Amino acid sequence: MASATTPLLADDRRNVDDSRMSDSEDEALRGQSAATHSGRSLYLRLREVLLFVWALLATAGILILAVWISHHQQTSFQKPSGKRNLVFMVSDGMGPASLSLTRSFRQHVEGLEYGDTLTLDKHFWGSSRTRSSSSLVTDSAAGATAFGCAKKSYNGAIAMLPDHTPCGTVLEAAKRAGYMTGLVVTTDITDATPACFSSHVGYRLEESSIALQQIGKGALNRTVDLMFGGGRCHFLPSSDPRSCREDDVDVVKIATEEFGWNYISDRPAFDEFWEGQKDVPLPMMGLFADHDIPFELDRRNMNDIYPSLSEMAKTALRTLEKATEGSEKGFFLMIEGSRIDHAGHGNDPAAQVREVLEYDKTVAAVLEFLDESSAEGVMVATSDHETGGLSVAKQLHADYPQYLWYPAVLANASSSSEYLAIKLLQHLADNSLSSAEADMASLSEDELAHLKKYINDELVVKGLGIIDATPEELNTLVLYPAISQYSFAQMISNRAQIGWSTHGHSAVDVNIYSSGGPGTDAIRGNVENTQIGEFLQHYLGVDTQEVTRILKADKESKAKVTAGEPVLQSERVEEVDHWVAHEAQVGLAAVSAL
Repeated sequence: MASATTPLLADDRRNVDDSRMSDSEDEALRGQSAATHSGRSLYLRLREVLLFVWALLATAGILILAVWISHHQQTSFQKPSGKRNLVFMVSDGMGPASLSLTRSFRQHVEGLEYGDTLTLDKHFWGSSRTRSSSSLVTDSAAGATAFGCAKKSYNGAIAMLPDHTPCGTVLEAAKRAGYMTGLVVTTDITDATPACFSSHVGYRLEESSIALQQIGKGALNRTVDLMFGGGRCHFLPSSDPRSCREDDVDVVKIATEEFGWNYISDRPAFDEFWEGQKDVPLPMMGLFADHDIPFELDRRNMNDIYPSLSEMAKTALRTLEKATEGSEKGFFLMIEGSRIDHAGHGNDPAAQVREVLEYDKTVAAVLEFLDESSAEGVMVATSDHETGGLSVAKQLHADYPQYLWYPAVLANASSSSEYLAIKLLQHLADNSLSSAEADMASLSEDELAHLKKYINDELVVKGLGIIDATPEELNTLVLYPAISQYSFAQMISNRAQIGWSTHGHSAVDVNIYSSGGPGTDAIRGNVENTQIGEFLQHYLGVDTQEVTRILKADKESKAKVTAGEPVLQSERVEEVDHWVAHEAQVGLAAVSAL
């Protein structure tokens, strides 16, 4: 029976449905209804995906921004406003091991604590990768082209690109922009490194052409204001007995008469400027040796004949500063410790430590100059490559190696192996003896005994400071005098326990040093050698493109008037293999001319 309060015919399902509807509405409001659950799940998943994508993009953006900021800091150049000077220094052939060798040597000979370091150590900046376009192991020509042009090229190239077209250099662009320019080296001024800033040839041994371009006989006219170094033979006509030219062109005469160069060729003339008696008239060309200036180990005994690297550098700095006193532009000076490389080629550690010490002394002089100068200035120093594969330790025997090397052995040497080799060859010539192996083997017992005594007493004991030469070592020097330079070097390397892996170059990264200053953060850390070249251009605010255009136009015009295709010397890159032997002969000839 129906309740009195319930209307007749009332549908009891209505209450149930109302209850359900109420529950559904409540669930809907809370997002929990069956109807909305699947939609809600889809929304949440979509929201999560979108949030993940957003987070991923944001993270990627932050990373990209961080990388860009880091790259910008490394590559941006805070160019100084107004006048500025740039000194670029090259320690040819000096790798990181050379610094370790020289630092410990200096501490030993001067009785210093192990914490006493070189000037270079205090200005370490980073390292440079050195490969050329043709090899993982560069030569000085390709290495210096990377500095001068900020471009990679093949081994042997003198400011030329792989397509055999010339590239404008920072020195040439600086000169055109109004800067004064200079080159100071201890090798031939026509050698690869200075040549790559001041000339353009396909192959590095074309030094006769390089000499002419350096005085101004080329598309750009004169681009160098001061040159100090060796290599006089490339500037003298073949009729002069000191000449090494194949033609009878008198480059010195052309330089002085046609391009206004002042020329000096000996120490007394240099001393007039070095000691401050006179101002150096520009342009100035000082060539103080027929070939290379002797190793510092030997030069110090001939100080009245040859100026040192630091003396030439100081004179150049003072001269260029005075020449730019009234100018809005400063100067660009390239200074090379050239013969560090030659000591590496010869595997002579005694010669190398003295070369590095003199280079370090020169770096100190440059830093002092920059500190005292009223003009903004920066010093950047690096090497074109490492030479010799130097190791500051050597395992001499099959048993377990000693953890030792002996700087005292190097301290005992008073002459380079190169100088001693020349003395031996001169002794043979003075006594009408041939250096040929067969001729030496035919000597009588008395002749052999006298020769061995001379070699041991005058060369080994007095020159190397070695008093325990073995019969085998003396026999080698007697029978093979033509390669005695390497024999002398090996004797001292073995006793000092210094190792070498090659008589050529290696691919090891080389150090960068700097005084610091505007833009130098661009070459911090590990950089490509071309980045150093880019810094040089940006710091001076010069562009090599216009110089390159002029050089290419000149080359094309000359090619048009030449019948047939010119033979490119750069295609003879394989001749680089013979360069070490060539350099050894030149070095020996230089010392013999003393």
